[in-house]
Amino acid sequence: MSANTHQPAWFVTGTDTEIGKTLVASALTHACAATGLRTAAMKPIAAGAEWRSGELHNDDVAQLAAADSAGLPRAWTTPYLLREAAAPHIAAALEGVSFDPAHLLACYRQVAAAADAVVVEGVGGFRVPLTDGFDTADLAQLLALPVVLVVGMRLGCINHALLTAEAIAARGLVLAGWVANTPAAAMPHLDANIEALAARLPAPLLGRVPRLAQPSAAAAAACLDFTCLPGWPRTGAASL
Repeated sequence: MSANTHQPAWFVTGTDTEIGKTLVASALTHACAATGLRTAAMKPIAAGAEWRSGELHNDDVAQLAAADSAGLPRAWTTPYLLREAAAPHIAAALEGVSFDPAHLLACYRQVAAAADAVVVEGVGGFRVPLTDGFDTADLAQLLALPVVLVVGMRLGCINHALLTAEAIAARGLVLAGWVANTPAAAMPHLDANIEALAARLPAPLLGRVPRLAQPSAAAAAACLDFTCLPGWPRTGAASL
């Protein structure tokens, strides 16, 4: 059974890892919270955590929490936090952890019940294995949320983006919008690549994020327009 509800909620995925997915997810969280909705950010699975002040810390989880206005327990928003900086199924095997889709769905439902809006960030790209028979695409399908695709603007991004869009459609999900993010030094022919993607992806371009001197949710949100996303709240709305 899917988790789809009528409240504003989106699933953020990317064309690869390390392409700015967390930056865009935090920007979406920040922008939604600015409308007055109690907005929660989830990263259900995160790998690459270290002990700080007696607890596990992950930079992506911390960045999302900083943009979050709901303040829900991390056990709900990141039910699986792994120490090894590796592919999730590898990190889980090393730490004796098994990802349970039912638990992921239950945590999402707890978050959704306690917040007005939810932003869920996947892990890695769209088809990252989690177990032998379950991957991040299955997670997105389980949640049944509109998808926001972050495209890392670098060589090969057109192919990666179009293949990801096909995979999203194959799961019966809606690609609601995409973001052109520049995770490193500006790629050659950046404008031409964005134009090629805009002509081919079946969703609106939400904006382009340049390489920011000081990356933050607010700085990235200022470059983006999320108002065309399905379920986007009216400005100033305090509740659904």
